[in-house]
Amino acid sequence: MTGRAEVHRLEQHIDAVFERASTLRDPEYLSDYAKPLCVLVSGFLEQAIIELILEYVRQRSAPTVQRYVESRLRRFTSANRKKVIELLACLDESWRNDLENYIVDERRAAIDSVVTLRHAISHGRHAIITVTMVQMSRYYIKIKETIDHIADLCVPV
Repeated sequence: MTGRAEVHRLEQHIDAVFERASTLRDPEYLSDYAKPLCVLVSGFLEQAIIELILEYVRQRSAPTVQRYVESRLRRFTSANRKKVIELLACLDESWRNDLENYIVDERRAAIDSVVTLRHAISHGRHAIITVTMVQMSRYYIKIKETIDHIADLCVPV
């Protein structure tokens, strides 16, 4: 499966979770549902970037280089804006300015907020975290925009 196809598959899964959440009406349930969705969206961001980089490398490198890159990507976690830009600039330095100019304002806030919230949730501070489905939906839209942009850099159609 190609990088873009895998990203699409991951996106469909999260879209379906958001769709199921849209049937909920109780604000408390919605708040409870938003927290695991935050973890899923953060994971989507990381995995989508990994898949796109692997596709980029598959198209341009020998199998030994592909294996090396894949082994290094296993350590790619907590994908805040800075880490995303640094990782992608390792492949093509010209992407640094592009991404620094693209991942700003709402996109930057979405990425960094989702990562911060995920850490708080996964480290047991979920009781003090307030995250809504509306926030998660907005963050997810901005993260998908960012992934689409990265896909255009790594695996142009």
